[in-house]
Amino acid sequence: MTIDSAAALAYLDEAHAIIERIRATQLGPLTDAARICSDSIAAGGLVHLFGTGHSRIPVEEIFPRHGSFPGFHPIVELSLTHHTQVVGANGQRQAMHIEKLEGFGEVILRNFVFGPHDSFIIFSNGGVNGVVIDVALGARARGMPVIACVSLEHCRASTARHRSGQRLIDIADVVLDNCSPAGDAMVAIDGLEYPVGPGSTIGYATLVNALKCLVAGELTRRGQPPLVLTSGVLIGGERSAQLFDATYDDYRARVRQVYG
Repeated sequence: MTIDSAAALAYLDEAHAIIERIRATQLGPLTDAARICSDSIAAGGLVHLFGTGHSRIPVEEIFPRHGSFPGFHPIVELSLTHHTQVVGANGQRQAMHIEKLEGFGEVILRNFVFGPHDSFIIFSNGGVNGVVIDVALGARARGMPVIACVSLEHCRASTARHRSGQRLIDIADVVLDNCSPAGDAMVAIDGLEYPVGPGSTIGYATLVNALKCLVAGELTRRGQPPLVLTSGVLIGGERSAQLFDATYDDYRARVRQVYG
């Protein structure tokens, strides 16, 4: 039996459309975000990264992986992102409940010491849950510029849940739109009531890698070219291993400040 490829092609078309929308609409915000990140890193500060749920994915996409560099500080709270259990202990119900709790974001921030040159990128497709709003407000209260990465369409369609009455896009200095649709899922299947195939991951990955390239270019222009994690396929195993060690040592030196 041959499987009709129409649904896969529909998803690929929608994914391509997301990238094209980002190309058409996000270069300005990306440039603004890159300036904030470059200022932080060039001054010896950190760009802190935070996301809950599947918005953890772009946090890990920025650093550490091949083609990435120190200066970014991933903050991942496992109680909000441990999705593979699904049910039982550490299950999805618990994570989805906790990410709505106001006050928990400040508990997370209390674990770190933030410097005068630091900034924050917060990822949340909807941009309304209590924890991400707490983190955004906490970052602003500590004097850090805040970059929000959301689906603008989804966020605007969502009702503010935080007692402040604000959504993430109301707090941020710069808003990056991952250009995924409200509801995220993009493909309609004949005979299936609900759409499938989320698009936010495509948008997130596109935005953060474009941002990473912009920041690398700006740091290099300023005479501070970053140490980049690079595959041995490109530079040989020995040089790659040396560069990994140097990069991780550089990262360790940079993040030492956050623990006082």
